[in-house]
Amino acid sequence: MRNARSYKLVGYVYVYPAVLYMLVLVGYPIVVYNVLLSFQNVDMTNLTSGEHRFVGLSNYADILSKEIFATSLKNTLVYTVFSIIFQFSIGFALALFFQSKFKFASFLRGLMLVSWMSPIVVTALLFKFMFSTGVGIINYLLLSAGWIDRPMEWLTDPGLAMAAVITANIWIGIPFNMILLAAGLSNLPQDIYESAGIDGANRAQKFLYLTVPLLRPVMMVVMILGFIYTFKVFDLVYVMTGGGPVDATEVLSTLSYRYSFDQFQFSSGATVSNILFLILLLISFLYLKMIRSDEVM
Repeated sequence: MRNARSYKLVGYVYVYPAVLYMLVLVGYPIVVYNVLLSFQNVDMTNLTSGEHRFVGLSNYADILSKEIFATSLKNTLVYTVFSIIFQFSIGFALALFFQSKFKFASFLRGLMLVSWMSPIVVTALLFKFMFSTGVGIINYLLLSAGWIDRPMEWLTDPGLAMAAVITANIWIGIPFNMILLAAGLSNLPQDIYESAGIDGANRAQKFLYLTVPLLRPVMMVVMILGFIYTFKVFDLVYVMTGGGPVDATEVLSTLSYRYSFDQFQFSSGATVSNILFLILLLISFLYLKMIRSDEVM
């Protein structure tokens, strides 16, 4: 018993610095101060004076009634859904491809991780130059292939800017999906496939009736984690378009940033970030519920 208590105490000692760090640098500014800020009227005129008037839920009612919030929420959902669809589909296809043993498979799999390991700001700058109207390689390739007659304004056209940002995020997220799905595929029991082969099942039947059902828990976890990582996007959008043109790529995180640091409406910025936090919190609870249900099964 004494050894068990000592072992548990040592564990608490090691965990304590991380918990303290999270409470001081994450818990207080996000969970406490940001929530209090959203219930007050704080802007540049009274930020330092301490005269913060309590306004209750009026900030939330005001934000939810604005058209820009509805636009940013719709853009965030469009950005997230299309990114997840293509990231997951391509990542799954690559995971299946690299399951087969061939020369340079390990090298190519490692090379695929470069896009995920690179800093997002660097990736955003690269795609910003690639999609630029004048010297961008995207327009050069499309013009060379004869698919367009003149350079397309990818980052300045409201109808094209979101597609350019989604393309950049797809390139970033493919390795994340590929690695997790490949790990799930490698853990599938091979004896089931051998039995199915003896019974006459072809590759398509094995994939539809064995691989997909057995891999479903991993697939759901990958999609939910991808949703969480993608929904809170800021740096990629901010570097490539800044939320423009004409709010075409304005997402919840950039809207919160604009309120707080461009217009200095700190309470409005805190309100938008809290709404974003609540959405992700609900998704996180769904993720935890799925994990527990899979453990029970």
